[in-house]
Amino acid sequence: MRITNKMMTNNALYNINNNKNIMSPLENQYSTGKKITKPSDDPLVAVRALKFRTNLTELNQYYEKNIPDALEWMDVTESALDNVNGIITSMNTYCNQGANDYPTAEDRNSIVENLKQLKAQLYQEGNTNYAGRYVFSGYKTDTPLVFNESTTNLQYKITEPLVGTDIKQINKVINQIDIDDYNPNDLASWDDTMPSEISVYRLQLSYDTLMETAPVITYKDKNGDDGAALVVNQISSLDVNAYRPAAGEVNFIADTGEIIIGEALYDSLRTASEISVTYEKNSFDENELRPEHYFNCTCIDTEDPNAELITYTKQDQQIQYEINFNQKICVNTQGSDAFTTGISRMIDDIVNSVNEVKAVEDQISEVDNMLKDTSVNDEQRAKLKSIKEQLQSEFTIKTALMTEAFSSGIQITEDEQEGINIALADLGGRYKRVQLTESRLSDQQVDFTDILSKNEDVNLVDTIVKYTSAQTVYNSSLSAAAKLVQSSLLDFL
Repeated sequence: MRITNKMMTNNALYNINNNKNIMSPLENQYSTGKKITKPSDDPLVAVRALKFRTNLTELNQYYEKNIPDALEWMDVTESALDNVNGIITSMNTYCNQGANDYPTAEDRNSIVENLKQLKAQLYQEGNTNYAGRYVFSGYKTDTPLVFNESTTNLQYKITEPLVGTDIKQINKVINQIDIDDYNPNDLASWDDTMPSEISVYRLQLSYDTLMETAPVITYKDKNGDDGAALVVNQISSLDVNAYRPAAGEVNFIADTGEIIIGEALYDSLRTASEISVTYEKNSFDENELRPEHYFNCTCIDTEDPNAELITYTKQDQQIQYEINFNQKICVNTQGSDAFTTGISRMIDDIVNSVNEVKAVEDQISEVDNMLKDTSVNDEQRAKLKSIKEQLQSEFTIKTALMTEAFSSGIQITEDEQEGINIALADLGGRYKRVQLTESRLSDQQVDFTDILSKNEDVNLVDTIVKYTSAQTVYNSSLSAAAKLVQSSLLDFL
């Protein structure tokens, strides 16, 4: 077979091109550090790379965004609950002082003022927010837990659920003395009845200063059957019969938010499995809890003629973050689990009892000043001394009731603190789970990155060796071809 120069030249060009094709992917791998630059280079590597990258992107979302956000939310919540715990501890200390140290009037006033300030700060903690979202408001993260200012334009109709054990026996003073009724020119008109103490059964609602509209009170007995209809009397706390309802009736005291139960009716209600009280309120003070976070209720803005009635339903509102593949965790603590109206109502009782003692002290001082008046005749002086005895008797009773209010505050603060500790423990458990997940995802992030690198990245040492070898072969083929094309037939003629 005759071999021509053209054939040799063509073969040389073919081998040069073939060597260049071998060197080209090695050059790409060397310059990019990747095994492939397009799916057709190796479909299996391409498919696995897509899957690994998707998994790594999701993992990074959980590890770098969701989990830090969840931990920060819970950090803010924990800090607020710790503050609340400290505030309630201080309240408990003041209640102990009021109950055990027989404080003077100045001490009592100081204690009451401190309790008021602590109460305000406690409920302000309920408005703690994270990145503009209120952490204790459930799904309503744009609505604070408490009113930030006094409000009179919102009218709520609240349905408050209670049970028979919420009925407490309390003591009240009757036949109280009012020195303004004293008439030195008509001594016979003065009522010489001595103040006395009575026990009453009370359901204390979550709010006071209620609207004077008839409440709806229903209950179910211990068997779950509907109880008989109740006779409800609307009455002011200033009425002498406010705390003395008829045996089978109840008194609704709107200004104090109390339901006083007749003795005969108490036997039926104390074992009730469910008591429902529906009442209305249209004025709220700063730092009062918003009803929509605690009760089934309706609300309307009375100053907006176009306002529509809004209905709120109390339900479990857990804000969940996805922190891993198919793993979610609740990051929020609901306000109703940490902040109750019990503290507020307890402090109201203490303030009222302290004010009542102070009022009696003021009246005693006023009588003493009257006795110092030299123009008072013997008959008037005798009557004033009798009035002072009545006032001293009332002072003794009300001082004892004040001590009971402080003692009750000790128990209530301890119960509230127990609830806060439970909320903190629950939050701490969830926080620990997120931390464990974070640790696991950190390891997985390293593992997935390593797997992705093994799938996509080339071994540079091997690539360099192969590239150098291919380059040497390519250069050799060029050199051989250069020598080949220098010789022709004319060289031999």
